[in-house]
Amino acid sequence: MKRKDLIAGVIAVVLVAALGFVWLGSGGLQRAPDVGMVTLDGKELQLSELRGRPVLLTFWATTCPGCLAEMPHLIELHHELGPKGLEIIGVAMSYDPPNQVATLVERRQVPYHIALDLDGEVARAFGDIRLTPTTFLISPEGRIVRQKIGELDMNEVRPRIEQWLAQI
Repeated sequence: MKRKDLIAGVIAVVLVAALGFVWLGSGGLQRAPDVGMVTLDGKELQLSELRGRPVLLTFWATTCPGCLAEMPHLIELHHELGPKGLEIIGVAMSYDPPNQVATLVERRQVPYHIALDLDGEVARAFGDIRLTPTTFLISPEGRIVRQKIGELDMNEVRPRIEQWLAQI
């Protein structure tokens, strides 16, 4: 009987560790790559210049239903937490025509940064992203603390972001 308890305990520890790894995202607390991006309005944005603030970086496409469904939640998050220091960056995939991106951003009145990844360099820097939406939550220290493929659960990330903002 004690052997079964020991095995069950080991399995429980392994499961907790695996869940922790999944929650942190692949690579755990790795440093976010220091990539430069050009925004839709032609401004250069260097990820390292945003250190000291939490960053939500999401790869998206105009033809991605999940991306479009998530957009109103990101806009709301930007309006609520952007003035307190949160930076949101939407990175349009390289296959998305810039004029199509611009039209959608204007139509939906997206207030946060939209970067064009024309050559796919930003996607490669984050592990060769191909699926959208793929979102990274980056701590004020510049570490990736969450990676999510698919729509982001705002109730999951909001408390972490608010905690960081309270410390800034």
